[in-house]
This record gives sequence, structure tokens and C-alpha cells, in this order.
Amino acid sequence: MSEALFRGYEVAPWELRWHGMDVDALQRTESAFAVSNGHIGLRGTLEEAEPRGLPGTYLNGFYEQHDLPYAETGYGYPEEGQTVVNVTDGKILRLLVEDEPLDMRYGQATEHDRVLDFRKGTLARDTVWSSPTGRRVRVKTERLVSFTQRAVAAIRYEVEPLDDDLQLVVQSDLLANEPIESDTRDPRVAAALESPLVGEYHHAEAYHAVLVHQTRRSGLRMAAAMDHKIDVSDGVRTHIEAEDDLARLTIAVDVPKGGRLRITKFLAYGWSAQRSVPAVRAQVEAALAGARQTGWKGLLAEQKEFLDDFWETSDIEIDGDPELQQAVRFALFHLLQAGARGETRALAGKGLTGPGYDGHAFWDTETFVLPVLTYSMPDAARDALRWRHSTLDKARERATQLGLRGAAFPWRSINGAECSAYWPAGTAAFHVSADISDAVVRYLNATGDDEFMRTCGAELLLETARMWLSLGHFDRRGRFRIDGVTGPDEYSAVADNNVYTNLMARRNLFYAAEIVGQHDDIARRFEVGEDEVALWRKAADAMLVPYDEDLGVHPQSEGFLEHDEWDFAATDLDFYPLLLNFPYFDLYRKQVVKQADLVLALHLCGDSFTPEQKARDFAYYEAITVRDSSLSAGTQAVVAAEVGHLELAYDYLAEAALTDLHDVHNNVRNGLHLASLAGAWQGTVAGFGGLRDHGGRLTFAPRLPPQLRRIAFRLTFRGTRFQVEIDGESATYHVITGEPLELAHHGETFTVTAEPVRLPIPAIDPGPAPTQPAGRAPARRQPKDA
Repeated sequence: MSEALFRGYEVAPWELRWHGMDVDALQRTESAFAVSNGHIGLRGTLEEAEPRGLPGTYLNGFYEQHDLPYAETGYGYPEEGQTVVNVTDGKILRLLVEDEPLDMRYGQATEHDRVLDFRKGTLARDTVWSSPTGRRVRVKTERLVSFTQRAVAAIRYEVEPLDDDLQLVVQSDLLANEPIESDTRDPRVAAALESPLVGEYHHAEAYHAVLVHQTRRSGLRMAAAMDHKIDVSDGVRTHIEAEDDLARLTIAVDVPKGGRLRITKFLAYGWSAQRSVPAVRAQVEAALAGARQTGWKGLLAEQKEFLDDFWETSDIEIDGDPELQQAVRFALFHLLQAGARGETRALAGKGLTGPGYDGHAFWDTETFVLPVLTYSMPDAARDALRWRHSTLDKARERATQLGLRGAAFPWRSINGAECSAYWPAGTAAFHVSADISDAVVRYLNATGDDEFMRTCGAELLLETARMWLSLGHFDRRGRFRIDGVTGPDEYSAVADNNVYTNLMARRNLFYAAEIVGQHDDIARRFEVGEDEVALWRKAADAMLVPYDEDLGVHPQSEGFLEHDEWDFAATDLDFYPLLLNFPYFDLYRKQVVKQADLVLALHLCGDSFTPEQKARDFAYYEAITVRDSSLSAGTQAVVAAEVGHLELAYDYLAEAALTDLHDVHNNVRNGLHLASLAGAWQGTVAGFGGLRDHGGRLTFAPRLPPQLRRIAFRLTFRGTRFQVEIDGESATYHVITGEPLELAHHGETFTVTAEPVRLPIPAIDPGPAPTQPAGRAPARRQPKDA
């Protein structure tokens, strides 16, 4: 049996298929089989609702507030947390076969396949089930969340008797306040919320029902509505009812052998912080009417057309590792689902696939996910940045509370307010503001979107620059220092002059000064004077970037290289992740790195390092990075490829791409890791493709590991779609649609047009292979070629 089959997922280039029924695996397959459009998210639970791992239906930005407990409080501590709410579940279609409920734990499923189709955008199921008394039925289902009709989801449900005439009863539900179990001992898991929704309105008639609820504390209001189309060869009896937390349509019918019961269930969801009960009800009923008008076949056709365009822009082809090919397309599909219709809402760390991290958005979005969207679906990147801009008032308030000017964006949040109860990792992680500014600049360079620059981008750059100038200071030697901050590595906190933070802040200050210098009207509008701009430039020029001459490497932050070494050899492998088994106090005093920090600087700020420095820095930090975060492997793949350790880069790429499909961190039940999914793109395009965008100019330095025969990927830049194709000896570039572009290949400038340009790949001598902490090296990738 192959490794992929052992895990349940069959390898195929354009789909994710699970063959057979494994109740114990439901917790993780529900995340992988989630369907979403960035506004609505439906976890991949079975239509019968049980057995299940973790139920979940989510609306982007819909949350409940709760108090943040402190043993000892302090000034500036956030007082309220936010947790994503499992809203009204419309996926439920329970089936009774001659009064025996279809439950996969009873009877026998002689056939059972579930398929997530990356080109159709649907989750399909085909089950042959024998009841405990031997009655056999075939159940086929297909569900989608529409990319084109933002508020709409739909399910096609078909039941066919296989041996005898049967009486079938289907109960189609809208169910609110489903009970959920939560392991609150793990900080990565969502806080448990008991009955967060208060019923405000319910109505049902014919085949249609609507429920309206409001959260108890955050005051957000949501509505869910369902309607049905029933196709059956004989008479049907129906009954519908509704109460606060349940609306149910019951359908009873006698179906002969060879006949079929087909139900199409249309769902609509909406929420608001301001609209009234009649308004949100009207919103979902209108969306439902549109879905009925389009019909099931119309929704399928719209879904496929949307995805055809996406794949034409964004596909990645990998020859030589079929499972990696599948995993990369799986990653791209879920990144699309997270951002396609977010529309000025946050992109959470888990997307809408599960409640992990309470549904919060982190800096992961701007640093890992938005580069993918910027070069594939720039409109989605723009909308995510518009969400950040919509929270500027909260970021200004937070800066003021902390004694700073400008805007200090939160480390974790849903509505823009900081809700991390652990301030060394939360409040002190100021780099998030520079991460946002970096994403703004990347988007502007890739699109030339002047309207966004004037309405959102410039203000984000200016307000974050103001924060850096007030957070840092010039020391007696004239250097600009940023002390007491936490960089990307959460095993080092409240440190002075974190290299990543300082380099990203320098870039932030530089671009803020540039945009003001180019646009006098923006300077006047935001009251930016010449003296302020001069200080930004002075701080950027004088930014302190620590370097250890003796070791020939950059310390992660000042003093880091003087810390005691962690005893990796004596650390039991069962004690990873370290954060769950050792006190932070001990981690903070040692040279042990949770996730790429200095190495992330080598990638994003690579123009600040020489090739020799990159090689030495990468080797040093490889030996102390334990990858207790899913954010790390993708970045390590990128830099390993750049310095020439191609097989190591391949191992890290596979780890990033397969993090969720292999449940590497044993927590995929709580949702997929969007940043790690983005790491699959990063490791392929920025790693083996060598893509860099320093200064708004696209450059490539492609190389392949020996295990792969070919990689091809597609990007969008300034309205031009182009492809890069890499084999072992050369790379070929050509424009798919749009105008010619000036690019660079291994340092040589050239123009890419519709006529393919083929360029040789120079050899590289990487030197000795780096080592990793004992037991923490990535698994050696051994592809099983097709």
C-alpha cells in the first residue's frame, strides 16, 4: 500500500479523494474538505451531521467577545478577546431508510468516496450503504460555496434504492448553537463558546425557512436561509417547522427500485453589525432568490468558469512528484477559497476551514498569503489590505495607548483590536505593522493601482512610519535603534534590534518618504511636513543592523549569540513543540528558534545581505531552528534553494505543502494552516523559481533539485500574465496575455514577450550541507513517480 493511500488520500493531479470510511480520520478530513469563498466557510462534515469530528460553519468577520483573564493585570493589556462563531449549520440532510437513520458507524458502507475537485470547486460524495437490516441505498451528494454569488451555498443530494422499493425520509435542517467540545489547554485551539447565538426571528413556509440570530456580547446579527427543489418520480409528503435554533423541512417519499429522490438545497448567509432584523432577513432571502433563479446547473457552470480563469493565471505544474503536484494545487485552491470573496474582511490564519486560533488574523496574511494573491488574484490582495485600512482607527488608538504616534496594528485580531492576552508575543510584535506596509508596496508595484494608493495605501505607509519613528530612537552614536520588540520567532521575546524587524521598518520608512516625495497632495492631506520626512529618511539610513564579526553571522537580535545553547540532544522528541512542554522563561534565554526569523529576513530583505552572508546565516540558524511553527518550512525552502542546498529545499517544500494533508503538527482538526499552504507557493516560486521583487522589479534565479524534472508556474504582473518553465539546464519565459515585461534571470536583464525566451541556468557550489537540531531535520523526500 502506498504512503498516500495509507493516509487515506489518493494521489491525483486535480482532486483530493478519500476512499473508504474512517471515523477516526473525520477530524482532519473535515478541514481538508472544507469549501469556502472567503465569506462563507463550510467544514467537510457529512450531510447526516454524525459521525463528525468538529462541526463548523463560519462567516468571515463574525465573532463573539469574551473577557481575557489575567492573574495580574497591567496597563495596556487587552481586555477582551474575540472568537469565531460556529454559525447556523445548513449542511445537514439526515436520511432515514425505512425508519433506520443512515449513520456510517452502523450497518456497512461497501463503497464510500469523497472528492474535492479543484477545477469544479465542489465537494462530492458517493456512498453505498447497507442498513443494519440489509437495505441498500446509493447516496450521492455534491456541495459548493459560490465564488460568483457571494452569499450562496448549495447542496445536491440524491438517494437511490438498490434492491427494493423503499420509504425514504430526509430531514433538511438549519441548526444553530451546535454543541462543540474544545481542548482549551492548547493555546492554538479556539476558546469554547456555549450557545453564543440568541434567536431573534424564525419563519418557515413551503420549502423555505429563515433564522436570524444575534451574538450576546459583540452584538453582531446574522441570518441563514434555506430553500429546496425536490425531484422525485412519485408522490412526496413534506412538513416544515421553525423555532429559535432550528428550522426543519421533512420530506417523505416512497421510491421504487431504480427510482431516485433528488433534493437541491440552496443556502444563503449574511451578517451585519448595524442592519436590523428585517434588513438581514431581506438580504439572505434576496440571495436565495438569485440562487434559485440560477439553479444548480447554473451555479456549477459559474463555479467552473471562475476556476478556469484562476488556473489559467495561477497554476503550478510539477513533474517528478505526483503527490507534491497534488499538494501544491490543493494549497492554491484553499488559498483561493480563503481570499476570493473576503471583500474587506480579514484572512484568518485558518481561513474558514476551522476555529483554530479563535479565527484570528495574524501577520501571516500579509507576509505569506498576500504575495500569492498579489501575483495570482490581485483584487483579493487589495481587499485584504482594505480590511487593514478599515481598522486604522483601532490601530491609532492602540498606538496612543502605548505612548506612540501613528498606527500599531494588532498581532492577532478579527475586528482590528488586539486580543492577545500574552503581551510579549502580542503587543511587542510590532513587526506586523511593517509586514502590512511591505504587502502594500508589493501590491502597488505589481498593479500600479493608483486609486488604492490614494484611498488606502499611502495612509497605511505613513501611519506605520510614524509609529516606527516614535518607537525607536537615535543612540549616542547616531544609530537608530528599535528596542524591546518581538520578531517572528516567538521563542525570543522583548529583544533589542531584531534584524528582521529593523530591516522591515527601514523599508517601511523609506517607502513612506518616497510616496510623500512623489505626491505633494498626499503630504498636504495627511499633514506630513518636510521635517517629518527628513526624519524618516534619517532613521532609515541610520537603522542599526547588528552583525557579529567574529562568527561572521547576523544575530537574530542584539545579544542573541551570547545566549546559552539549547541542549537539543537531551530534548525528548515527544516534547516538541517546546512551547507546550517548557516555560517561555527558559526558551527566551537560549539559542533556540521556533520559526524562521533571521532567515525570513534573508528572503524578504535579501537585498540587504551579500550572498556569502546569506550562506553563513542560513547554516547557523539551521542548526538551532526547531520548526515548532508551520510558518517556517516554506521560508527555509526558499533560502535553502537560493544558497544552493536544493535537496534540502525540496524536503522543506514538501513539508510545507504536505503539512495539512499529512497532519504534520497533529492539529489540522482545528483548520488548515493558510501560511503553510502559501509556503507551498513560496517554496516553489520564490524557492526553485528564485522570484524576488525588491524595489518593485521582478527577478528570477531558477534551479531544480535532482528529484524533479520540470516546474512551470504562472504569474500576473501589471496586467500581464506570463509563465516561467524550468528544467534541469534552462528556464523558459513567455507572455500568455498582455504587454512585454522587463525581468531579470540570474542577474541578467531581458524582456519577456509572447515569443518564448530560453536562458541557461548557471551551476552553483553550495558548500557543506547544514545540519539541524537532533531529530528536527525535515523528512527526506522520496517521490513515488507516476
